[in-house]
Amino acid sequence: MSPEHGLLSLIGPTASGKTRLAVDVALALRAGGRPAEVVNTDSMLVYRGMDIGTAKPTEAERRGVPHHLIDVLDVTQTASVADFQTMARAAVDDCHRRGVLPVLVGGSALYVRAVLDDLDFPGTDPAVRERLEDELATEGLDVLRERLVRLAPEAAARIEPGNARRIVRALEVVELTGGFTAELPEPRYARPGTVQVGLQLDRAEMDARIERRVDQMWADGLVAEVRALEAVGLREGRTASRALGYRQVLEHLAGECTEEDARQRTVAGTRRFARKQLGWFRRDPRITWLDALAPPQQLLDAVLALVPER
Repeated sequence: MSPEHGLLSLIGPTASGKTRLAVDVALALRAGGRPAEVVNTDSMLVYRGMDIGTAKPTEAERRGVPHHLIDVLDVTQTASVADFQTMARAAVDDCHRRGVLPVLVGGSALYVRAVLDDLDFPGTDPAVRERLEDELATEGLDVLRERLVRLAPEAAARIEPGNARRIVRALEVVELTGGFTAELPEPRYARPGTVQVGLQLDRAEMDARIERRVDQMWADGLVAEVRALEAVGLREGRTASRALGYRQVLEHLAGECTEEDARQRTVAGTRRFARKQLGWFRRDPRITWLDALAPPQQLLDAVLALVPER
């Protein structure tokens, strides 16, 4: 990859305005003669039909700017971080081949690092995974967790005891590679000319925005959206069914909680997720942080000043 291509990544907590800013940046660059397109790095925007609960930008909100990695999978398909890395890097490469600056936006810290950094993920084996999942169903999570504690105690200590998906994945990696590490390597960009910009909000403002966004999702028909997706296999989707909002509404539709409980759980879960992700991002000294509440033109100018040169 030639350094003159460059790459811009916009990150920030839920409801910080990064999606709108990404489009503003792309339009401003295009107006100045530099082609730019948006590459989604949110793992849930890849799913068709998951629109309201993911705050997926509408065609109107995209304002004519091409967006990559949106609506590319059915909810029954699984997209691991390794799969996502492959798809996102292919989109970035496509932009570079055409002389276009990729503007990456969204995503959890792990997914963003998977795209930006020099990271390799262990492969998967469907037969091994299926056997482990069968053991999970027949023997129970405690048995698998005890096995992981015995085989890879450090990894087990970093995985929540009730997180069956991660425990199964860790055991799969141990079996395929002979070991497992829960530590990520020191960050190192995979491509020269990479720039990361973060939008920051104080906690009170972030929490308020998250609650307003969840309220708007309910008003826009999230429950009906989940019900429709349930009919086409959402519950069977290992990745999609765990998305914030969707998981809670599925619990409501199964009679496990009231609709109001599902809404409150979505607010609480989103706040926890946002704080956790911000904690990850703040440990990365390569990110330039900007005030999300700055006037829009001031914010846009600040980002444009950081865009990598051709």
